[in-house]
Amino acid sequence: LLLGCELTASTKSYTFQVDEEDNSDHILALSVVCLTDGAKDECNVVEVVGRNHENQEISVPVANLKLSCQPLLSLDNFKLQPPVTFRLAAGSGPVHLAGWHRIMHREDVSFEEDDDLSEEDEEDLPPIMPAKK
Repeated sequence: LLLGCELTASTKSYTFQVDEEDNSDHILALSVVCLTDGAKDECNVVEVVGRNHENQEISVPVANLKLSCQPLLSLDNFKLQPPVTFRLAAGSGPVHLAGWHRIMHREDVSFEEDDDLSEEDEEDLPPIMPAKK
């Protein structure tokens, strides 16, 4: 699934979240952050707000864009785990974020040892021969 959002002076944040009861793993990957039509020549800082391994909220700047020197940044599918908030920490935008959302369904698969393999079946297998030089 494709993801896209735009951060502006009036809409400074966008939160991507999934249903807590969903029995799937979700990966959100951020591909590109870029200034769009109407952007001023000012620093636009985009940060990602999420939670660390101790469940504390943290924010990390991922892009500092300026129309005259760096209007676009490729993040090479920067992977995040939802819920995550994208926030325009400085500047007025508009800044467009693009990426993708992947859903991997968990399956309750249990692996059981196959005890039906008898010694007779093992003897039917050909021996491993050394490679010829």
